[in-house]
Amino acid sequence: MIAADSNAGGALPAALERGRARPLGATPDPDGVNFAVFSQHAEAIELCTFDASGARELHRYTLPERTGHVWHGYLPGARPGMVYGYRAHGPYRPADGHRFNPNKLLLDPYARQTVGQLVWCDPVLGYRPDHPEQDLSFSTTDNSPFVPKARVAPDLPDASDERRPQVAPKDIVLYELHVRGYTMRHSQVAPELRGTYAGLASDAVVRHLQELGVTTLSLLPVHQHVSEQRLHARHLANYWGYNSLGYLCPHPGYASGVPGVSPESEFRAMVRALHQAGLEVVLDVVFNHTAESDELGPTLSLRGLDNLSYYRCRSESPRYYENFSGCGNTLNLTHPSVLQLVLDSLRHWVGKMGVDGFRFDLAPTLGRTSGGFDPAAAFFQAIAQDPVLGGVKLIAEPWDCAPDGHQLGRFPVGWLEWNDRYRDGARGYWLTQNGQRDELAQRLTGSADHFDAGGRNPSASVNFVTAHDGFTLADLVSYQQRHNEANGEANRDGSTNNLSCNCGVEGASNDPDVLEQRRRLRRALLATLMFSQGTPMLTAGDELGRTQLGNNNAYCQDNPLSWINWEQADQRLAGFVARLIALRRARAPLDTDRWYPERTDPSANRRVRWLRPDGAPMSTADWHERNGHALGCHIADAQRGADTALLFNASPEPIRFELPGGHWRVLIDSACDEPSPAAAAHRHLGSYLLPGRTVALLQGER
Repeated sequence: MIAADSNAGGALPAALERGRARPLGATPDPDGVNFAVFSQHAEAIELCTFDASGARELHRYTLPERTGHVWHGYLPGARPGMVYGYRAHGPYRPADGHRFNPNKLLLDPYARQTVGQLVWCDPVLGYRPDHPEQDLSFSTTDNSPFVPKARVAPDLPDASDERRPQVAPKDIVLYELHVRGYTMRHSQVAPELRGTYAGLASDAVVRHLQELGVTTLSLLPVHQHVSEQRLHARHLANYWGYNSLGYLCPHPGYASGVPGVSPESEFRAMVRALHQAGLEVVLDVVFNHTAESDELGPTLSLRGLDNLSYYRCRSESPRYYENFSGCGNTLNLTHPSVLQLVLDSLRHWVGKMGVDGFRFDLAPTLGRTSGGFDPAAAFFQAIAQDPVLGGVKLIAEPWDCAPDGHQLGRFPVGWLEWNDRYRDGARGYWLTQNGQRDELAQRLTGSADHFDAGGRNPSASVNFVTAHDGFTLADLVSYQQRHNEANGEANRDGSTNNLSCNCGVEGASNDPDVLEQRRRLRRALLATLMFSQGTPMLTAGDELGRTQLGNNNAYCQDNPLSWINWEQADQRLAGFVARLIALRRARAPLDTDRWYPERTDPSANRRVRWLRPDGAPMSTADWHERNGHALGCHIADAQRGADTALLFNASPEPIRFELPGGHWRVLIDSACDEPSPAAAAHRHLGSYLLPGRTVALLQGER
């Protein structure tokens, strides 16, 4: 029997040839397509082909061969563009961890292109939701009209030989942004390109990034993702994208849809353009869980292919999942084939898509063994020895939802880590009026208490004041409480521990004094961030005064609340941030990647002295004084022949600092958002009057 397949190049044979077990996924060659998929516990797997729209199933083929745990077959005459999915046969015994159901079409885990969207309805579940036993029941309804399907993609040229910026660790300035939200309201981006990969690479956007001086874009998830059923019911969406479905597929919703241009091609062109502008691209990746959620979630891909292998099921009750992610399930990276999927995905994004590194969401989950988190787990060892991945940028979010979830400072050499202690220390000093000078000093000098071990440098600490998760910088100084009513959870979601300060008025204000306080605090926080040892991370839009009106958990707000409003951008603040970054690059008041005091090169004679405003060294009692709001930092630098002073004043009133002998020139004073030529030209001898809520950087002249 011959089946006509309109998107596969003509008539196709009635049966598959044996094919090969490697590589996994759908691999075209001039004569056809090889299909290979892992399942350790399946009894049979079918390949289903569809018309070009994915609406009509055309044929089912049984994969004829099994090599180890890989099922495979070769379809002569098939071509790129063919739409397909899998159906897996095997036991449906949820109590034992098995959830096979051939009535459910499954997305290929190695799909690079997809067709169609998830439509939330009962058929996407592997069980009958109307049955008293819920997930223990078995659904006989076909889900294929309601789920995304894979499309055979042509081979991509290798990107490993393309020239990349390769920014040194000590020079990195991270910039976290959302592909869609960054350009949706940008008037200088063509309307048809707003919110897309191509829009992010447009001239106006690239110009802003270059003028700002950031080096490395950290993109919120661009893997194909779907929204949860509960959000769909509220007419909301998973805007941030931390709900992955396809690990090798660029999210189609961020593609412009230009005819003949696939999301893959558009993404590659974006990366190439950003590289040419000197900007690196790091992806936020979510390998801790998938969009299939808990035992009551949908059956879309991995659950139906081999639930017991792909996910971490509870040993005492495999019907349920280990939930280290807090999202219902946990991917099982202790299984070699699941680890292979993750590594193959990472290699694909580096080798074929051209990216420069990854930020791993809830990263301790990736290193969890039966004994808890292990920094020598198979995942970390595999990356360290991999010829493609060993040299890329690796950034961990060092916490997850396990009882021992906080693992700051425990990741391997070469990894950077988001430092929440830095965030809380900077906020605590500037916004809570509790002093905390000792904590600020620790964070300014690279958080040695967490990172000065095992050969790691200060750059391992990713310092941030805000991130996508939480208040924007403008909201951090405008709201004391979260205002998340728009999320539909009765304002119960989002953190209550914000360490924020509304300067006396909750939300918007027309009071000039309140507005000035807020402007000063923003500039002080930004200056602190850029003058600290470690790797600074700026959240996109903070330099423009972006607000989310007090929403500190806008994960489901794909609308103007989350999109950057470029028409109301604070260009003076953007200019101030650009000057901070330029000063960091030119002056680096605290050496960005060496610990203090110098251990390896005493002849460098570079030392840090912490001073009270009267010029005396800080004593033990001074450090523990809770109402101390002022701190001086004197950095002696014999190599440069010029000392540097960093002065901090978190109080509302000006404080006079006595300076070490010599002449001093003001490089920046955060009390003003624009440089003052008179202040810069004036030589200060003996002392400097530092305004309230201000950071100043001064250079000594001998």
